[in-house]
Amino acid sequence: MPEESLPIIGLHHVALSATRYRATRDFYVKVMQMKVEWEPDEDNVYLTSGRDNLAIHRVQDEPSNASQRLDHIGFVVPTEVDVDTWFQHVKEHNVKIVAVPKTHRDGARSFYCLDPEGTTVQIIYHPPLSDAG
Repeated sequence: MPEESLPIIGLHHVALSATRYRATRDFYVKVMQMKVEWEPDEDNVYLTSGRDNLAIHRVQDEPSNASQRLDHIGFVVPTEVDVDTWFQHVKEHNVKIVAVPKTHRDGARSFYCLDPEGTTVQIIYHPPLSDAG
């Protein structure tokens, strides 16, 4: 542990490489309802839900050649009910579900689905984060 504590306010930026760029962009804009913050060219877009930043970068390599593997990204929602509302929303958009909504031992509630690139996306109510809102 460093002698001096350095400030971190949270993880608010994730960058994804996408071989299915357009489908991945559309998933986060149309299904996840993120706003385009900046789109400098046809191969890069920066999205936000107001307090975060998701970058999507087009790549030509096959996913098996990717240099990194992300387990999942999580979107925090304000209430447990919102988890279930989001679950219905993604189902209506024919998004592949990995795990249905579940309340965890720590009081969190979440479900998992896949974006078009196969990245696991978690929608989660997590009391320490959601209640700090």
